[in-house]
Amino acid sequence: MASFRSLLKNRFFSALNIIGLSIGVAVFMLIAQYVHFERSYENFIPEAVNIYRVKLDVFRNGERVISSAENYPGAGPAFLHEFSEVTNYARLYNLGYKNNVIITYTPEAGEPVAFKQRRFLYADSSFLSLMGYEMVSGDAATALAEPFKAVISETQAKKYFGNDNPIGKLIRMQDDDFNNELCEVTGVFRDLPPNTHLKFDVLFSYKTLYARGEYAPGRYNTSWARKDMYTFVKLRPGTDLDAFEGKFPAVLDKYKPKDQTIAVEDKLSLQALQDIHLHSNLADEPETNGDADIVLFLGLIGVFVIIIAWINYVNLATARALERAREVGIRKVMGAYKNQLIAQFMVESAMVNLIAIVLALIISLACLGIYNNVSGLSLTASYFVYGWFVLMVAVIWLVGTILSGFYPAFVLSSFAPVEVLRGKMATSQRGVMLRKGLVLLQFVASVSLIAGTLIVFNQLKYMTSQDIGVNIDQVLVVERPGIAPRDREAFNSSIDVFRNEIKQSPALNAVSTTATVPGKQRDYIVGVKKYGTSDDNIVPLRFNSMDYDYQDVFEPSLIAGRYFAREFTADQDTSVIITESAVSLLGFSSPADAVGKFVDVPGFRWAPKIVGVVNDYHQKSFKNALEPSIFYCTLYGGEFYSVRLVTNDLQGAIKEVQAAWTRAFPGNPFDYFFLDDYFNTQYENERKFGKLFTTFAVLAVLIGCLGLLGLATFTAQQRTKEIAIRKVLGSKVAGIFFLLLKDYLIIIGIAIVASAPIVYFFMQNWINDFPYQTEIGIDVFALAGLAVLVISVLTVSFQTMKVATANPVRSLRNE
Repeated sequence: MASFRSLLKNRFFSALNIIGLSIGVAVFMLIAQYVHFERSYENFIPEAVNIYRVKLDVFRNGERVISSAENYPGAGPAFLHEFSEVTNYARLYNLGYKNNVIITYTPEAGEPVAFKQRRFLYADSSFLSLMGYEMVSGDAATALAEPFKAVISETQAKKYFGNDNPIGKLIRMQDDDFNNELCEVTGVFRDLPPNTHLKFDVLFSYKTLYARGEYAPGRYNTSWARKDMYTFVKLRPGTDLDAFEGKFPAVLDKYKPKDQTIAVEDKLSLQALQDIHLHSNLADEPETNGDADIVLFLGLIGVFVIIIAWINYVNLATARALERAREVGIRKVMGAYKNQLIAQFMVESAMVNLIAIVLALIISLACLGIYNNVSGLSLTASYFVYGWFVLMVAVIWLVGTILSGFYPAFVLSSFAPVEVLRGKMATSQRGVMLRKGLVLLQFVASVSLIAGTLIVFNQLKYMTSQDIGVNIDQVLVVERPGIAPRDREAFNSSIDVFRNEIKQSPALNAVSTTATVPGKQRDYIVGVKKYGTSDDNIVPLRFNSMDYDYQDVFEPSLIAGRYFAREFTADQDTSVIITESAVSLLGFSSPADAVGKFVDVPGFRWAPKIVGVVNDYHQKSFKNALEPSIFYCTLYGGEFYSVRLVTNDLQGAIKEVQAAWTRAFPGNPFDYFFLDDYFNTQYENERKFGKLFTTFAVLAVLIGCLGLLGLATFTAQQRTKEIAIRKVLGSKVAGIFFLLLKDYLIIIGIAIVASAPIVYFFMQNWINDFPYQTEIGIDVFALAGLAVLVISVLTVSFQTMKVATANPVRSLRNE
């Protein structure tokens, strides 16, 4: 009860302590939820520690040209046959990512139900069992064992079939490669949790692919010619990974012998399933993965924030030592032992921390919706009752009680009763220095967080403001239709109809069909050399297509030569255009020198002529280095249809594109995106990081200000008599105000200097991951320091001015 009475007696300081602690703990809780979620990917999969994805790297002349999450179809069967360490494998063909897929259910009565499916895979029969996914109906071991079988998620089952039983129903897959497959639903699986890098709604049996023509069984089962499958293997527990990976070259030599005429080398390696989300950024990933550095930085911020909150408690508790000294002296005279006093103050600390934790939980739950919007998570209240979280809260309470209570308890219980009751207690210089040191740590953390926030946003602004080399503003993109006539001429005619419809509208300038668009992360890379040179001169170029309207949609700059044109009918077979950086790579002296020359593409047995050179452009974001490119000409082979809008009425223009799409490609859902938005999704991790960094930096500064307010209030109260005497002796208010602020100004100056190398080290390491980097200038630290200075001065000014302007006569009388 004594502890509770003490808290009530000092309501102002108790409130500051509890509010500061509760905000600090709430921030730590929310960050802990984010860190735990990001690190929990695939944890729900039984024996996930023994499951690995096989990664493929391709080297040409010793230089890595491809680093892909996909592999050859024959890799899985070969691994199971050759290695006793492998107990099972499963392959996935990510057609929903590669193609425009429409899946339709046609009931006996009623209209067909059709949806575009991006999360659609072909899966080996072993896949469901290997991953241990929960089935609602059907047998995981046999559901995908036969051709033309399918399993579907609970949510998708309701979308297609309502409340009817899905088992035995037939669904049809049609895609933009003219595939048309009717499969029977043999199982329904529980909706996948969000913490998986493999997100899918529909699976077709892998053996369904074998029906795609005479060569399909070899192509999709044993081939080592084309990398387009995810391959997962399950290893025996205790397998030595280094020794196991050392066996891979021999298997490659056996199943995929090197072509001695081409300096190309493959390398296979393993990625732990649970590491993929945070530690993999390969080509052909099923989704944009997270970033381990971001998770680490946010974790450190969480630790900083809660330490700042605990520092506040220690500062205020020790600063009030003189005020509580008489209480301690009387209790000691009355027979209280030191360990009893320590126990009282520790109980007081435990109560404050417990109240703060309860408030922190309330704050966290109240802010959950906002936090989900900022972080991109989908947390619910249930996440706060998981075992790990409850244990963490208990540890926070215990550690917080010890860290924030032990030193104040030791100081307060050490007062000599005789000295205290005689009124001879003086402020300990060591205690003052400790408090200043702790305040310094707070300011270092505050300056560091603000400076770090500025650096993150500077880097993000730098990358997003760069010219990518083509104009992607006001460009609307639709993927080629999934439902189309199998007759090539009829399909081409539909594309012509779409083109002509677009050109009829004054709001729509042109439409260009291309193999890929800026921002698409798939690897279209080919080996190219100057015609007549040896294979040692082969260089990797990104492979894309152009049609006759490309320049009107994307607006590149022509450096030399010409674009593809209708009057040059041979362009579709014999011509290419290259980017400026490819000129020197191929050994030409200038863009003009390259025009009219021939290049050799050995992989295609093709020797086209260069008819033009355009400026370089960024296919991927500025998180990746610039890639030289080569364009071939095709009018109908593109997978993306990009429309240039020339109006401010975007909704009207979208409706016109939709009308043209519906007339040209009936039965296909109209699904579009704007290219600039699509391109900038590549910065989603950095943008999320910036928002979280800013939010928690602001809260950290707020917590520090609460502690500073309490400390400044107490310090000003302790110096009331000194200030009154100074005023009587003629000191001005401004001089007294500066005198009270001087210590804080010195500490802030030291904090700015001390934080600079810390921030520079961590943030420069983060920036070094980007090939295009902003500079970390001294202005960042100056601005961060100025912000902390202004906030701190405003925080302490009220109490400081109150004391500085007080009537000295009253102050001396009160004393």
